Amino acid sequence: MHDIHSYQVAGFRFTIEGPLPSVPNLTPFLSEEGENLFRLELVSSMAPAVSSPVFKTEDGPGFPEIAIDTLEEGGYRFRMRPLPGKPLAAELRTSPDFTRAQLLFLGEDHSFALNNSLMLLFAFASACHGALEMHSSVVMNEGKGYLFLGKSGTGKSTHSSLWLKHIPGTELLNDDNPILRLMPDGTARVYGSPWSGKTPCYKNMEVPAGAVVRIRQAPYNKIERLSGIQAYASLMASASSFRPFKELAEGWHRTLEGLVAVLPCYVLDCLPDQAAAELCYKTVHG
Repeated sequence: MHDIHSYQVAGFRFTIEGPLPSVPNLTPFLSEEGENLFRLELVSSMAPAVSSPVFKTEDGPGFPEIAIDTLEEGGYRFRMRPLPGKPLAAELRTSPDFTRAQLLFLGEDHSFALNNSLMLLFAFASACHGALEMHSSVVMNEGKGYLFLGKSGTGKSTHSSLWLKHIPGTELLNDDNPILRLMPDGTARVYGSPWSGKTPCYKNMEVPAGAVVRIRQAPYNKIERLSGIQAYASLMASASSFRPFKELAEGWHRTLEGLVAVLPCYVLDCLPDQAAAELCYKTVHG
């Protein structure tokens, strides 16, 4: 009988069956509670499969590479590399609705393979349940969460560190992949997750979302609130989503529409300095 490990992230439960590698980032999320989202089985072999290519990430040097195929028998196949040109780390096969999956380790970095598989499954399985896995750094202050968005290298983590240093009462919730949820009552909440990039910040906590701020580098500090369409585009650009899956795309669209209606969104053109943090705090907190 397989070992079964159960976790809860952002109110959703998922299980992993099989011999688990060392993944301390998952430990704070151990739980038997929550709405069941998906089940992942760790396997020692997979039968050959016929598939057709759908998509391959092209984020460039320094980023993982993931190829997605449709399986002739139904469902999807994901093949993951830690970097372009490197050997395959794992193969993930999923059901059409992403509620069931099998993972085969092919390389030595089992933690990379498992965490990336879980992130993919969570993003896709939760798409029609009001949840978005965001590429964001998020801080908490006075009971609310503030999400900082932006392309890699634009200063999301730097801006969070400026809040931590200069804005009293600030605490980091997650530094790379928090979960933003549109709740059944129409409110927005942000959750910590087991996935926090290079910063080990794995907090099983949640707070109401106070605002979303897109960070852009500039030789000055200026903040503006975005209109509905602009806010939608800003959120969508940082959400882990995949448009070719039509049903999932419709779910993400409904969530984004609901979030834009209740969550203030801004763009901050800024320097990496104390004044930028204070301007942002004064604007979004007020």
